[in-house]
Amino acid sequence: QVQLVESGGGLVQPGGSLRLSCAASGSFRSIMTMAWYRQAPGKQREWVADITSGGSTNYVDSVKGRFTISRDNAKNTVYLQMNSLKPEDTAVYYCNADWVGRTLTRGGSWGQGTQVTVSS
Repeated sequence: QVQLVESGGGLVQPGGSLRLSCAASGSFRSIMTMAWYRQAPGKQREWVADITSGGSTNYVDSVKGRFTISRDNAKNTVYLQMNSLKPEDTAVYYCNADWVGRTLTRGGSWGQGTQVTVSS
């Protein structure tokens, strides 16, 4: 099983920056794709960005050019650098990871979420 713990959320003014981190721990063989999702009040959870174990990345159009996803495979950690933040980026941000267990079973895990609030 894999546990994910996010950190780095907070309150920031429009145009500001934040860096989210998500560390994976537990018993597993490997972490595959890692991703960030977000859920704003009254809205469904939406996919924001993902990164494969090889470093290939994808982004939702609304964050392209402003957010950068990266990972440190040695630390089993994924990051989300968020620049030029807008009020509409306000949401709880969740980390997600697909993993392969020690018995070659596959699974997915979610973090508990970290609040990002963009407001003046």
